[in-house]
Amino acid sequence: MKVEFAADGVKLAGDLRVPEGEGPSPALVFTGPFTGVRDQVTGLYAERLTAQGYVTLAFDHRNWGGSGGEPRCHEDPQAKLSDLRAAVSLLRSRPEVDAGRIGAVGICLGGGYALRFAAFDPRVKVFAGIAGAYNNPYAMRSGMDYQAALTGFTEVLERQDLGGPVEYLPAVAREGEAAMPGDEPYAYYGGDRGASATWENRVTRASVRELITVDNMMGADFLSPKPALIVHGVVDRFCPPEGAEEAFRRLDQPKQLVWVDAKQHIDLYDREPYVGQAVRAVTDFLREHL
Repeated sequence: MKVEFAADGVKLAGDLRVPEGEGPSPALVFTGPFTGVRDQVTGLYAERLTAQGYVTLAFDHRNWGGSGGEPRCHEDPQAKLSDLRAAVSLLRSRPEVDAGRIGAVGICLGGGYALRFAAFDPRVKVFAGIAGAYNNPYAMRSGMDYQAALTGFTEVLERQDLGGPVEYLPAVAREGEAAMPGDEPYAYYGGDRGASATWENRVTRASVRELITVDNMMGADFLSPKPALIVHGVVDRFCPPEGAEEAFRRLDQPKQLVWVDAKQHIDLYDREPYVGQAVRAVTDFLREHL
């Protein structure tokens, strides 16, 4: 069912899925890939996990998809955490939900947000990350001229601060400049696989600054004693396995790391057998810990 709820006065749009049978049931809140909307990756996983007996809420974060917020298509890490807080508040208010049994599931960039959110919200009892991007500035600065990047993005923000228009670049492109360049992200977002009436192929330039400065990896240091599951592809050019390994190392028990024989990051977006393997791993883990 379609639901609307507010976070900091901003209206958010979501899809609440309720399993068959008598409730109340445990519930899962989802957050997903960079630029993604709820009828793409998070909606697919939500549908599959609802079939396993969980109430699920996949929603559009502010500035994206069917939700409110300005500027459009802008990554706002702190706001995403507030959106997740409000989403859990909504779940706990629903009669279909067992308010004491709520988990956070993140895919791609959402893996890091779900980890950080779960670490600091006592209402969330378990975390699961799938093909997660566990961003932290230490890792980001090792692969670029970090100060030059910060200077360029600060110049963009200064122009906007002084009244200039919000500056955008393509979210994906096979060639040329894009926030996610190359064939692999374009294969999902540029064709039928990621087709959505509310997804836009653009993102604010300032969003990339947020990606290289946010520290979601820190959630691994604070999640304990909550259980954590990390599911990751053995080859992943966009969210390297080393990031999943670091997050797992920094987590305390109980924890589990499941490797999937995927060769592309987007295999875990919508391809079988990889999605099925991830869903089974999450289901098995939740049955033990939620």
